[in-house]
Amino acid sequence: MPARSSRTTRWIPEKEGSVQSLFGNMSSTELLLVVLNFLLMIPALVLHELAHGWVAYRLGDTTAKRAGRLSLNPLKHIDPFGTLLMPAMLFFFTSALGGRAFAFGYAKPVPINPNNFRDRRKGILLTGIAGPVMNILLAIGSSILYLAVYLMNPTHSAGSVLGVIGLLLYQFAFINLMFAFFNLIPIPPLDGSRVLQYFLPRSALHFYAQLERWGFIILIAVMWLTPLFTWYINATAGSLMNLLPMLVGLG
Repeated sequence: MPARSSRTTRWIPEKEGSVQSLFGNMSSTELLLVVLNFLLMIPALVLHELAHGWVAYRLGDTTAKRAGRLSLNPLKHIDPFGTLLMPAMLFFFTSALGGRAFAFGYAKPVPINPNNFRDRRKGILLTGIAGPVMNILLAIGSSILYLAVYLMNPTHSAGSVLGVIGLLLYQFAFINLMFAFFNLIPIPPLDGSRVLQYFLPRSALHFYAQLERWGFIILIAVMWLTPLFTWYINATAGSLMNLLPMLVGLG
């Protein structure tokens, strides 16, 4: 779950009037947006995980249902460390260093038993892709509402009620696109690895499955030590979000 302190589609925001604190040189506006982003991430995470469990249930696996995970209750999906503590620690730490403010986290994985699927490989594919598809649908819905709110706000004032609602919808759309494209990275245990497995020859499946034990380390290395992750998010979620200002004549 990546998070950035930006209200625009830029992945690395420019600094405005700064606040000297644990948050480094972050502006007051950026700090507020960070708090809002964390709050908006909760429904995006919950619906992402719910989609995994619901598709698995429809394909014949009742594991998630029996575990109580087919629920909109955030407490069923939030991992206290992975969803709350770790992102906050990472964000405060990276902000204090004066570098790129960055946070990463995760929700509790939905339990799934592929042996219950009528078609094991297809079941893994469909349950894996369900989460990112849910986030893409949420992004599309939020974008449509954003455009509607923008057209209803004749002054286009960011300080008005409609302006605030528009900002929240914009951020929610961006967060969902980030979730979708982040989870589609084909590094185990991300959802993209479940999709890629479907297309791999059976001879390569065992080797690919062995990567899962190192997946988290590989992912952190790619995100922190190379520009690939920033480039990827900018090229996918960032590029799509840039279409919104163009559609309302601001691009």
